[in-house]
Formats: sequence, structure tokens, C-alpha cells
Amino acid sequence: MGAAVVEVISSIEMHGIRDVTPAGRWEDAFLSGNGEYGIMVHGDPCRERVLFNHHRFVLPNGTHDARPPHLADQIEQVRDLILSGRRAEAGRVLAGGEPLQWTQAFHPGYAMTLDSDADRDVVDYSRATDFTTGEVSVHWGGRVHRRCFVSRADAVVVQHIDGGGEVIIGLTGELPGRPDSVRYQTAAYSIGGSVQLGIRGTYPEGLGAYGFEGLTLVLGDATASGDRVAVRGEALLLTKLARYDEPGWGTADLEAALAALGGFDYAELLARHTAIHRPAYQRVSLDLHVPAADRDLPVGDLLAQQNADRSALRPALLEKLFHSGRYLLLSSSGVLPPRLTGLWLGEWGAAWSGDFTTDANVNLQMAGANIGALPEVTAAYARLIYAQIRDWQTNARAIYGARGILAPSRTDGEHGHLFHYNDDWPWAAWLPGADWLLYPLYEHSLVTGEGLGELAPWLVEAALFFEDFLTRTDEAGHVVFVPSFSAESGPPDETGHPVYAAANATMDIAAARHAFRTAKAVTGSDQWDTLLDRLPPYRVDERGALAEWAWPGYEGDEDHRHISHLYPVWPLHEITPPGTPALAAAAHRALTLRGDENLSAHGSLHRALVAARLRDGELAYENVRKIVGNDMFFRSLMSSHNPDLEIYNADAAHTLPGVLIEMLVDSQPGVVDLLPALPAGLPTGAIHGVLCRGGVTIEELGWDTDVLRVRLRSPVAQDVSVRSPYGEQRVHLPTAEAVSVTFSASPRRDRRAV
Repeated sequence: MGAAVVEVISSIEMHGIRDVTPAGRWEDAFLSGNGEYGIMVHGDPCRERVLFNHHRFVLPNGTHDARPPHLADQIEQVRDLILSGRRAEAGRVLAGGEPLQWTQAFHPGYAMTLDSDADRDVVDYSRATDFTTGEVSVHWGGRVHRRCFVSRADAVVVQHIDGGGEVIIGLTGELPGRPDSVRYQTAAYSIGGSVQLGIRGTYPEGLGAYGFEGLTLVLGDATASGDRVAVRGEALLLTKLARYDEPGWGTADLEAALAALGGFDYAELLARHTAIHRPAYQRVSLDLHVPAADRDLPVGDLLAQQNADRSALRPALLEKLFHSGRYLLLSSSGVLPPRLTGLWLGEWGAAWSGDFTTDANVNLQMAGANIGALPEVTAAYARLIYAQIRDWQTNARAIYGARGILAPSRTDGEHGHLFHYNDDWPWAAWLPGADWLLYPLYEHSLVTGEGLGELAPWLVEAALFFEDFLTRTDEAGHVVFVPSFSAESGPPDETGHPVYAAANATMDIAAARHAFRTAKAVTGSDQWDTLLDRLPPYRVDERGALAEWAWPGYEGDEDHRHISHLYPVWPLHEITPPGTPALAAAAHRALTLRGDENLSAHGSLHRALVAARLRDGELAYENVRKIVGNDMFFRSLMSSHNPDLEIYNADAAHTLPGVLIEMLVDSQPGVVDLLPALPAGLPTGAIHGVLCRGGVTIEELGWDTDVLRVRLRSPVAQDVSVRSPYGEQRVHLPTAEAVSVTFSASPRRDRRAV
């Protein structure tokens, strides 16, 4: 069992992290996951604590069967109220006096404790995560004593321990914030000559689910005693997790599944997993020409150096965050895409229910999935969308009496019905969600060249909703989007307080235009042209900024974290500096006028993505600095929502790789833009494996102050325009052949194109 475990401590350099102290709190625990199960390893040699999570562990709260409000017969009244200026009253009609209901909150499972001789002399301690394998290991005394991973091949948590003495293993549900209504039971027992260690959590009755459990098979010199297991020498621990909607336990099924894996040793199980994980992780890499000594610094030192001087970004940390972000994004994507906390949580009571917040966060986390060559992540995202998209049809019919689809602003992953709203927050009026949420799946087709398949009819459904919804016109003959909500902001009323129910949110116009154009491409029909011609134009205000609402008299909140009105810039490519320079200048003006509110991670990185599209590398870099330079990464390199490590949240960790790719490569079918937003802070480097919209792969892009070189490959023959700060070349790409292009070292143009 243990003979195949290599007991060496190697440098993980670019593709991993190491620390020289155990995690002092759960947020600093090192992470592994397979997109269904997630573990958090503290790494204490004598008092180890490993937290177990499952993507579908959500606390029932009675909303499992919640349904959208039936408002179709009141919508005309709502429209009249908004157009007559009585917007707050319209919001009350939309909500019908209902309180704000939240999704079922994501919650942690339980902790495994591994206790050994507290007086052991521990020297040369370190813990590490290897991004290429997903393995977390704990080292001291010159060798590996514990290692673990979560298998993509076998859907099991695998742990190998060799403490050199007796280790007492237990399970506990006593995690911070545990509700009294959730009851735990633990047990250790022998069955068929093997030792099992189990834990069950029972939910309060009548709220939508029964409970959850974890079961560990302990292989080695093990003895069950009470609810704990004593292990001497080496042991292999295999763990399965499950959640149950109906009363009853599936323990026997877990026992059988674990027994089927009991014939493998650790190395065999790792090899089976690595064969799936490693190729996905290694498709893309970033090299900022960081000295090897800096790359190999403990993660605590990297963070301390950055926090000591927040005025500039340290390339060693930025490079590490790129790779850790890809690792965490991949590891938290499988049966579902990443939640607000990815796949990990160490306490109950997650902020915003730890759900999938769909008006910004989940799409931002997806920013680097397609262009970052992680179709596994996009497939997980597709599972979430397709499992609930028929609920979006129910939303559209109930609220507006319309065909098509209307997406909710949040979901816990169990259904897609829209029920989160109240008098102040008119989420029933958030119209662009379907187009916004389908875009990552559409982008997958642009990147891979694959057909739309299952997506095609749903793209048409998004257009059908707008076709039925747009029943009002203005004096110029343009359709009016009413009710309309620009998440999560609203024009102020006469007292200066924001009122969120409004008309003609810019994001709505962009979503409808994209939906109609896409439906036309899918169906080949000209029926959408009339509606396209009747859409209102975007409004540019007296400051020269793209307005958040194309409606007279509305003013925006310029200190708000959301920038929904810049949807036509990112991700849509509708507004671009080369194609629509005047609107691009207006969008840039809107971006620079927007403040930072609470410096939330998603706000800053959304700004960075838009800045990159607008060819402003310094502004993009500055927004990245707001994240990296404001103490927003734990020692696990998972991120926080706000500066100074406030609120465990995956937005920054998962979005940052996409931001850096967009700064280095932008693309549309037939066009590849190299270094569109390269800041002075990244004077040299290389990136490998980026995928372009249009099916081109950038096998390598290298740049420094003297030369820019790129190697391109396409699965089909095509001609592309390759643009860079040094000029443009028209390049023919033969089928499946690599083509290298070099740009001379003439003085670079100003990258601020707007």
C-alpha cells in the first residue's frame, strides 16, 4: 500500500504552493477537489483537521418548491406606473408584499480529525499543493507523512497517512455556526474484515431534504473503538459522500462503492486520477520570467512581500495566482460549476447563501474557462444551466405571460425558479439573465468550432421572450424595456434614494440585440430584423459616458460595484475600439467615472475585463492591483470578497486567470489581437495554450521589449488577421499546421485606444 508512495520533497515552483506552517484557520487550509467533493487540509502534524465538502450540500429552508409569482395580469399596471414616474409603487406591485426569500445555503459537511503524539519533535515542516495532480501533502523530518487528493476517476477522497506511530481518527460536525437543528451522529465499526468510520447529518424535517453522510474505509492496521479508529503505521483512507432528499440512508451503497476500490493502492488511485486532471490543468500556462528562487518561495512569504508594498504587483505572486486560479476553477467544477465559495467552506452561514449568483459572479468566474482551454469547466456550467432552463420558461409565463425564458438572479443548483425578490429588489424585472447566462455556452462554440447542438433552441427561446415582452413603444417608435432592472443599481427618486424598478436598462438593450442577432443566425430567418431596427439606441450622457439607462432623467450611482451597462463591451464584443470607436470612448468614460464602492472582488475584476476590451492596459492592471494589492488572498490562494481577507469567496481567484488572458489576447472569429492591453508592469513573458474565438490556438505567445513572437494553429484552414501593438499581418493557417509570426521591435503605439 505505501511502497509506491514516493517520499521526497520536490520544488513545486510554478505549478503549486507550499507553506512552512500549518493552517491557523480554515480559510488557509490547502484545497483539493474533483468538481463534486472538496477537501480542506490544515496540515497540522499532530492535530490534523481535514474538512469535507460536497457540491450538493445545501441546507433546506423551504424554498425547494418555491415558484415564481403570477404577475402576468398585473404587468400592464406595473408598466404604467413606471412610465408615469411612480417607480417605487411599481416595485411594490411586482413584489406583492412578499418577503425576500433566499436560496438554500451551501454548507460544510464535517471535519476529520487525526490526532497523534502531541510531543513529537517536528522539524523541517512544510505542506504543499501540487496543481498538476491535485494532491495535498504534509512533510516533516525529510519525508512525506500525509498526502491526499480527490479523484476525478473514482469519485472518492483518497488519503495516505504514515505518522510513524498511532493516529486516532475521528469525525465531527462541530463546525462554526452549526445550526442546532442539524443533528450529527458518528460511528466506527468493522464489517467484512474492514474498518469503517461514518458520520450522518440530519436536516430539520419538512423543509425539502433529509440529510447527508460521509463514510470512510480505513485500510491498514486499524481498530474501531467507540466512534473513533486507531491506526498504527501506514493506512489508506477512502471516503465517499452523499446527500438524501427522502428519509433513509444509503450507507450500504457507499460501503459497496468503497469496497470496490479497496484493491487499489494510493499510487494506482493517484495515477487514475492524474490521467484526467493533469492534461486539463496543463493546457495553458503563464511564464512571467520570474526567477526560480522567487517562484519557490513559501506562499506566506509571497503574500507578505506583496502586502508590504501594495503599490506594485509582484510578478511571482501574479504568476502563481494565474496557475492557482486555474487549478481551483478546475477542481471546483464537475457536477456543478463553482459556487460563490468554489467548492469549499469551513463554517455554516455562507455569505449570500454561498449559491450561484447569476447576475455577475458566476459568469465572471467563467471568464477564463473557454479561452483558458477548460471545457471541463464549461461542461459543468452547462449541467447547471440545462438542468433548470425549463424552469426559466415557467418564470417567463408566470410573470409576463410570455414565451421564452427568464432566468433568476440566483440559484442553489436545485432549480431555476425565480422567487428571490421583494418591494425594494425587483428581480422579476431582471430581463437579460437568459442571454447573459447562455453566453458562456455560446462562446464555447465560438472557441471550439463545435456546433451549437442543445444550445440552439434555447438561444431562440431567449429571443422569443423579448419578442413577447416588448409591447410598449416611445414617441420615436422604439420599443421600451419596462419594467427593467440594471442589477444591482437604480436611478434615485426625488429624495435621492435609489429605486430599482425602471425602464430601458442598457444591459437589457444589449441582451435583446444579441439575442435577436443570435436567433437570426440560428434560424436563418429575417423575422428578427424588424425588432432589431426598433431597439432604442444606447444613450451617451452629457459627460460623454455610456449611460446605464437609455431613458431621459435617470442618473446612475457612480460608486456602485456593478457595471451591468458595459455588457456590450464584455463579453459581447458589440462595442469595440476598432469597430465602434465613438461608443467605445463613451464606454471608457463610463468605466473611469465609476467608483469602487467597497472594493469587492467581482467589481474590480469586472472593471478589469472591460478595461482590457477597451485596450486600456494600465486601467486593467490597476483594477487587478486593487485585488492583489489589498490583502485579498488567503494562504490557500483562495480569495476574499473584500479587502483584508473579509468573506471567503472564489470570485477573484477564479476570475483572475481570465482577466490576464484578456489582457494578453483578445479574439473574434477571423481576428486575433495580441497584447491588446499589456501594461508597463508586465514588460516580458510568455503564455501558452490560449484558445481564440474562431478556433485558433495560440500555442505560444512571447513578448519583451524587443520582439513579439506567436505560434498559431487551427484545426481547419483559415485566414486570420493578427494584430499587435507593432502592426497587423494577414496570416494563412493550413489545417492543423503550426504557423509562427514575428513582429518587429518598432516603438509601441499607445495602448489606450479610447
